[in-house]
Amino acid sequence: MNISYNWLKDYVNFDLTPEELSAALTSIGLETGGIEEVQTIKGGLNGLVIGKVLTCVDHPNSDHLHITTVDLGEAEPAQIVCGAANVAAGQYVVVATLGTVLYSGDESFTIKKSKIRGVESFGMICAEDEIGIGTSHDGIIVLSEPVKPGTPAKEYYNIESDYILEVDITPNRIDAASHYGVARDLAAYLAHRGHDGGLHRPSVADFAIDRPDGGIAVEVENHEACIRYSGVTVRNVKVAESPDWLKQRLSAIGLRPINNVVDITNYLLHSTGQPLHCFDLNRIAGGKIIVKPAKEGDKFVTLDEVERTLTANDLMICNTEEPMCIAGVFGGLKSGVTDATTDIFLESACFNPTWVRKTARRQGLNTDSSFRFERGVDPNDTLYTLKRAALLVKELAGGEICGDIVDIYPSPVAPFSVTLTYEKIDTLIGKHIPADTVKNILRSLEIEIVSENERELSLRVPTYRVDVQRDVDVIEDLLRIYGYNHVEISDRVHSSLSYKTPTDQAHQFLNLISEQLTGCGFNEIMNNSLTCGAYYDDLQCWPHAHCVTLLNPLSNDLNVMRQTLLFGGLESISHNINRRRANLRFYENGNCYYFNPEAHNDEKILSGYSEEHHFALWLTGNRVEGSWAHPDEKSTVYEMKAYVENIFTRLGIAGDVVAVQTSDEVYSAALTYSNRGGKLLGKMGLVSHKILKRFDIDADVAFAELNWGALMKMAAKHTVLFSDLPKFQAVKRDLALLVDKSVAFADIEKVARESERKLLKEVYLFDVYEGKNLPEGKKSYAVTFMLQDENKTLNDKQIDAIMHKIISNLQQKLEAQLR
Repeated sequence: MNISYNWLKDYVNFDLTPEELSAALTSIGLETGGIEEVQTIKGGLNGLVIGKVLTCVDHPNSDHLHITTVDLGEAEPAQIVCGAANVAAGQYVVVATLGTVLYSGDESFTIKKSKIRGVESFGMICAEDEIGIGTSHDGIIVLSEPVKPGTPAKEYYNIESDYILEVDITPNRIDAASHYGVARDLAAYLAHRGHDGGLHRPSVADFAIDRPDGGIAVEVENHEACIRYSGVTVRNVKVAESPDWLKQRLSAIGLRPINNVVDITNYLLHSTGQPLHCFDLNRIAGGKIIVKPAKEGDKFVTLDEVERTLTANDLMICNTEEPMCIAGVFGGLKSGVTDATTDIFLESACFNPTWVRKTARRQGLNTDSSFRFERGVDPNDTLYTLKRAALLVKELAGGEICGDIVDIYPSPVAPFSVTLTYEKIDTLIGKHIPADTVKNILRSLEIEIVSENERELSLRVPTYRVDVQRDVDVIEDLLRIYGYNHVEISDRVHSSLSYKTPTDQAHQFLNLISEQLTGCGFNEIMNNSLTCGAYYDDLQCWPHAHCVTLLNPLSNDLNVMRQTLLFGGLESISHNINRRRANLRFYENGNCYYFNPEAHNDEKILSGYSEEHHFALWLTGNRVEGSWAHPDEKSTVYEMKAYVENIFTRLGIAGDVVAVQTSDEVYSAALTYSNRGGKLLGKMGLVSHKILKRFDIDADVAFAELNWGALMKMAAKHTVLFSDLPKFQAVKRDLALLVDKSVAFADIEKVARESERKLLKEVYLFDVYEGKNLPEGKKSYAVTFMLQDENKTLNDKQIDAIMHKIISNLQQKLEAQLR
């Protein structure tokens, strides 16, 4: 937002330089990104002075040049050769002295000592167009009255440079989105430092109705969307070019002047922060304004000549026949002020921020008005701005104010009541601020002290401060003006002796696993926590009813919080496949959010809501491709299983994790991981084609999602230690087991590890057979068991005992038979 240095001085008196003003605003929360000097006339008339022509004679070597001597207020007059026909002795003229830079469009030239047909010249007597104060080149400028020689031309013409400050306001500080809003904060800053800035704004006491008749009627059908609607009729105006002061104000902040009436509305918007709109009265059919929602599917052409489709949630300013304006957002093509306009209706309203924001997003519009309405315009300031606009219209465009002011305000907005204790001020700020200082700052911020005692203050906060509704908000405002730099840092440090918290440990593990996966060729992705609610339609594992929905979503594609990391990763995979990047390994960590309708309690707003930290992996495409030494090989779900189990191993919990084959609507084949206590740790499998089809993905995608919080609780109970490589040989034993088809290898591994926890180091499957010579409903697993003692060589008696125990348990628990 651009703020004019000179414009600010209309509302508050200060003698700060632009740089000091920038530092002051930044210190109170209105961060200033840059300062730019703006000159009304390019060059600012620097180097130009008023001179008196003492003598003027013809040039001996020219029939049109003259040799003059000019008093420039210095010890000796300057000799200047001039070619203007109207130059004469005794004139007061404008002279460009040596070194002066003059501009002609984008080009410039410097006045230098020169010789013109043999005669030296030490300057230049200027015409209007040569210095930028006019377009005439008929002759030199001759001043109508005496002026002291040597007077700078910028003082004579009252040329003043302006400085534009780029102020970056935070979304909650819409009260500062105007020059008067910034002036309010600046006045409070100055007052706290002992300087009375004399905050003021133009009076509207002279406002009066010129004629009791001639006004038009207004009807508001939706008071929720239109909080307040004020308006007034002005007839017999003359639309013309704006005066220089108004054009300069607007041009300085980057706005293009249009005409006096439209420029007044733009000027007051940036002066007060209250948007205005002006209608051509002759285009208000039926002589009546109706504020109502549009009809679904209606077409409307806006000022930018774009036809837009409206919805029933778009508030419109209409006449008796058709819409004229999208309320708070953009005007219509047909109802605006033109050079032919003679009668106008001025609108100053306050529209519901939610309605304006949704309409602006739907229509893809972002205007100065919608920017302010979306964040909360003060409904109690519409009348002041309306009267100010009407007075300016009369002053600059003439006309008569006709009929009474229309002011529809069914539910007035009251100031916010806040109770503030001195104890809380000191606690939050970390320093005791005297009560008198607190009260003085509050008054300078226009926060009314209704009552007080030794402990607390009862306050009434003005309605333009939509961001100050709690005691902590008031304390933040106090600290802004008091000065963050005035809160000293104590020389005592209060700290805990705890070196590492669970959060620190979780972060450390996260970095370790990320490095491990990156080393395996994975890339980390980061997706939005907001996602599309339609992804959860017809799902049982993640029901749509359990989604945390947004009250005011930006779009239907971002209307809920994610329950799983799956869909964000599939979006990333689809994006990459469409750009011919089919071999993908992704991982992501982030929070997932849930809502349990059964646990929700209206008295406890957050009941039923929860979030968990998850870690997910995706794998698709080829594991090997384009290698001379190896044929192309697709990635498989077993490769994903290895990556997941390596994560468990790295965390030191592999021995406590149990994998169980499950059926799941999201996966065509899946494993569920849990600890021995039954706590669900995550799921892994091939994503079903039904899900992949939604994202136009034809390739298989292996996906694993782990509950990182549960993993961290398990990892905290284990310490990962390294040990020397064993010095004693491992022993391998193979078994061929006949089992039911329903038995998975994971079941065999589980029984084996429960049978021998210390010496059984590895169990793996090397063959599966189903077919001839096997009983119906049976299959054969060939399994290898690796036994090893790190301290001694195993003997046959120990090995046989372990294997006998394993076989016995397999027979009892899984009804396995040796082949």
